Amino acid sequence: MTDLEGPRDHCGVFGVYGHEDAAKLTYFGLYALQHRGQESAGIVASDGKKISEYKSMGLVHDVFKEETLERMPGHLAIGHVRYSTTGSSLLINAQPFTVRHAGRTISLGHNGNLINAHGLRKRLEQEGSIFQASSDTEIIVHLIAKNLWLGFEEAVVKALGMVKGAYSLTMMTEDMLIAARDPKGFRPMCLGSLNGGWVVASETCALDLIEAEYVRDVEPGEILFIDKNGVKSVKPWPETRSAFCIFEYIYFARPDSNIYGHNVYAIRKRQGAELAKEYPVDVDVVMPFPDSGNYAALGYAEARSMPLDLGMIRNHYVGRTFIQPSQTMRDFGVRVKLNPVKALLKDKRVLVIEDSIIRGTTARTRIKAIKDCGVKEVHMVVSCPPHRFPCYYGIDFSSRGELIACDNSVEDIAKYIGLDSLGYLSLDGLISSTKVEKEWFCLACFDGDYPEGPIDGLSKHCME
Repeated sequence: MTDLEGPRDHCGVFGVYGHEDAAKLTYFGLYALQHRGQESAGIVASDGKKISEYKSMGLVHDVFKEETLERMPGHLAIGHVRYSTTGSSLLINAQPFTVRHAGRTISLGHNGNLINAHGLRKRLEQEGSIFQASSDTEIIVHLIAKNLWLGFEEAVVKALGMVKGAYSLTMMTEDMLIAARDPKGFRPMCLGSLNGGWVVASETCALDLIEAEYVRDVEPGEILFIDKNGVKSVKPWPETRSAFCIFEYIYFARPDSNIYGHNVYAIRKRQGAELAKEYPVDVDVVMPFPDSGNYAALGYAEARSMPLDLGMIRNHYVGRTFIQPSQTMRDFGVRVKLNPVKALLKDKRVLVIEDSIIRGTTARTRIKAIKDCGVKEVHMVVSCPPHRFPCYYGIDFSSRGELIACDNSVEDIAKYIGLDSLGYLSLDGLISSTKVEKEWFCLACFDGDYPEGPIDGLSKHCME
């Protein structure tokens, strides 16, 4: 997956209860989850009485300094890294989102996308609610506030029962941590323990960094209320068919995480092995586009007993720059991140392993860079099926027009990118690599079968 053209996940969430350095632990948790969102980062902490918060645009290590975290004491904290899917990329939409209502402070961080947000927001505004931001997360907070007369826990249950779509969320008051996952379990979430306290996170890699012990996944449709009395589990809704996002296994999750009970690294290697069965291309060099294609490429090369070469070298020190390249420095945005090894590729038949092609524009530029090295042939295999349908559950391709595979054949895509051949992993091959039943997953981006609907505003922004 190329950085400039690939889909981006919506967010990563993290929470701690029962540790004196909750804010610092949350900082490190967000550091581990940085791949899930790079636009903004935020932390809210509490000592049981007073809540402190800080959030800003940018990466975790840029947003938080030692002195900032020192000013956030307490045993309870939640954190959030964001990439916008609903709501524009502005500081006002950065999370956690905090409100003070009826003497209580409520903060919330949300990973996912609500498909009935438009209708709920319109109704709440008609009833007098005033919104500060444009993200769908604020809707949940308003719904909780409107139902606080039922008691806090019942207000949370009532509010989440009114929203539809994908949500794995962390929430806190002055003295309680809450974690919740939607009934279909679109987005991952896990529970861990640390020195008598509790941790919740989007991925297990965040638990590993702070040396917390993985306890279990937060189950689909489960709400956890964590306070001085321990962990209280509530499952207020009937069990339903799960719809785990299979793209977590293909691209989003870190390879060192266990998602839905299975290791991501191992699954990506098996995707490559399945590709080797389906597309045993006769080439001289097998190489990934780092880092997204690395693990499938390992599996492909191993399955065919072929050496794996790094035909493109990644510059790991690329950051944001205010110095713009001149017109003569064409393709700068791509070449500054990855550069081909000319001595390795010249006069070779090359097979590139990639995890997905969404829009095709950056893949085209990168293939051109390889061809400029004097290769004989360039082939590509992709470790998932073609993306032909939009995602409404938190991935940022929300219209079919953004997807190159929507109206183009595989042969047309290969021609556009500049390939001698192109192959996609079959859906059966992808499912086989997970060792999980097909019925567990949301596969809508591949087959158009949406497990949760109807989608608010579909006719306005999703089909064209």
